Amino acid sequence: MTVSSPSEEAYELLLPHVADWSLAEALVEVGVGLGRGEEVAALLTARLAPRCPCARCGSPECGGRYPEPFNAVNLLASVREGQGRTDEAVEVLRTYGSTPVNNRDPLAELLVRHSRIDELRAYAADADRPEAVRHMAELLEARGDVAGAVEVYRRHAEHDGWHAPTLLAQLLARHGRGAEAIEVMRALDSAEDWVVDLLCGLFAAEGRAEEGLAHLDALKARRDKEEWELFRLRGPLLAACGQLDEAVEEARAHPEGGSPYAVKSLAGLLADAGRPEEAVALLDADRLDHRRALGPLLVELGRVEEAVALLRTPRPAVPLPEPTGYSDCPPF
Repeated sequence: MTVSSPSEEAYELLLPHVADWSLAEALVEVGVGLGRGEEVAALLTARLAPRCPCARCGSPECGGRYPEPFNAVNLLASVREGQGRTDEAVEVLRTYGSTPVNNRDPLAELLVRHSRIDELRAYAADADRPEAVRHMAELLEARGDVAGAVEVYRRHAEHDGWHAPTLLAQLLARHGRGAEAIEVMRALDSAEDWVVDLLCGLFAAEGRAEEGLAHLDALKARRDKEEWELFRLRGPLLAACGQLDEAVEEARAHPEGGSPYAVKSLAGLLADAGRPEEAVALLDADRLDHRRALGPLLVELGRVEEAVALLRTPRPAVPLPEPTGYSDCPPF
């Protein structure tokens, strides 16, 4: 009687589910570990065949543009890399086109892992590959070539006017060049909250909180309004200027100051300023998003049993929405 190992049993269980992207990832890991990479590669290659039915429309006319699983190309490259066949892994990603997922470019990461710097540099030169640009800059920074990393971002900023400057500013700030970082972000001249958030953080880190407040004032005057997403940035800047009480008063007076998200933001400001008791008093234990902030604060105050009881409290049941029929009137 042949006794299968747990890995072999897992492989057989996963084999019929190669179309499921998450199970296919597990299949690759187990299959390569068992030395059955060729079998897995054959399955994935079949999924990429030109006349393979499209996962979206069912037609073979799409020519494998939308394979199932969607990450079949990346997984096939993983198989080849796991077999030590790096050149073939690179060729797979170049031939079929890799799929960046969660800001990760599989081909760029593969080139980084195998120190193929010249190929990575050429790949990152394409204006449509921001993830590859980031990988190139991060690799240069890790090797101590900060000037090279800066140049990569500056060059790419000509094509990507948002993310490349943001990454450049963060790079400069990490290396004690906060003043330059501020100028990079200021040049964007944007009221987008994520841009202003980074810029205000840079002002605070450089000891220039007053300039941060002046920047917010200018934005408010230009737009004749200040939503909470931007107003909340005043709190840390005022606190850095020694005006925490004024920050609290202004936050409470804001039209959105009583909202759950504003209260949570204000509690965080108080906690960061060393006033956890006041922060705890603001938070609502019945709100799940407040509990996450409330638990650590209770522990900080020595109220451990309360924190444990709070975090063990079951989530409130959310009733299912009533079934609705078809309607051509909003909300659809």
